Amino acid sequence: MQNIEHHHQYNGYSISPSAHQLSDGWFAANLVLVRGGPLDADPVSYNFYALDYFDNETQALGHATTWARDWVDNRG
Repeated sequence: MQNIEHHHQYNGYSISPSAHQLSDGWFAANLVLVRGGPLDADPVSYNFYALDYFDNETQALGHATTWARDWVDNRG
């Protein structure tokens, strides 16, 4: 698994998708969302683990990113 940071901003949230390779070879799509910036007194963090499982890291990261944008758009 590559050690590349996939961090970006979307509608006031910091989105950090990640992929964790399991012992069976599958990749779990994980996600951390943070509302608020580094200057905010009380940023709110949401952690989501094993949103789904994929054959490769790229698919897992793509799913976590899409899932994050949908979550922000529906709950923001």
